[in-house]
Amino acid sequence: MTQNRMTRTMDLKFTKMQGLGNDFVVIDSYTSPVNLTAEQIRRIADRRFGIGCDQLLLVEKPTQSMADFRYRIFNADGGEVEQCGNGARCFARFVFDKGLTAKTKICVETAGGIIYPKLEDGGLVTVDMGSPKFEPNQIPFIADEVALSYPLLVSDHEVEISVVSMGNPHAVQVVEDLDRAPVGNEGALIEVHSRFPQRVNAGFMQIMDVHHIRLRVFERGAGETLACGTGACAAAVAGIRLGQLQSPVQVDMRGGSLTIAWAGGDDSVMMTGPAVVVYDGNISI
Repeated sequence: MTQNRMTRTMDLKFTKMQGLGNDFVVIDSYTSPVNLTAEQIRRIADRRFGIGCDQLLLVEKPTQSMADFRYRIFNADGGEVEQCGNGARCFARFVFDKGLTAKTKICVETAGGIIYPKLEDGGLVTVDMGSPKFEPNQIPFIADEVALSYPLLVSDHEVEISVVSMGNPHAVQVVEDLDRAPVGNEGALIEVHSRFPQRVNAGFMQIMDVHHIRLRVFERGAGETLACGTGACAAAVAGIRLGQLQSPVQVDMRGGSLTIAWAGGDDSVMMTGPAVVVYDGNISI
């Protein structure tokens, strides 16, 4: 006996955005709630069969009274993550441009904590990313105590990493020549290293001077991206703690540059950079 099965499709409006080449599909789940499966997110993120993006961002109503919005981030592999700096800037631009708020500074709830994006002149957005965290259990990272850096055995050799949480975990290492750094191979091994129970974003930083670095990041669930906002924050913080950088820090990535400011201690990390609309569209999924 043959049974006819109907496949239900959902029509979604979306906005394609990018921050320094780190690209996003942004969906308004604030006005009308949207529920997507990991398979559907992977399909949307696919650059051949879908729209194509590094991450999918959902704009939702907050669950905390202090917040204006809730911001959810899904990597291209369908997995939900805690934070995304470039996405935060695009989020702020989206909710303002779509008339969801008239505020130029908003309070946003994320899985990694509260952040405060602010629209600036010239298309720039500054985001108060909150305080960096260094306690291993807050990363999470398996270590006996807090240190400025840690040796990490990767395959058959050892690298020195600084470990920082910017609402999501980062392992940052200093390299002499960024262009020759083994970002693809070594980044993939660090991402799934057993000392990072929830995986990690692997950053490779070349220090140009005390206020200027170059950076490449192998992101969890996305691979190497053209830019990573939280990665830029983590790298600047790591370099300042090591005494090799001074705030503010210009972070040059393949997709462009961010400015990161951090006064140290429990002070917030401030990230400033662009957020650009590419196009609006509809997709049946």
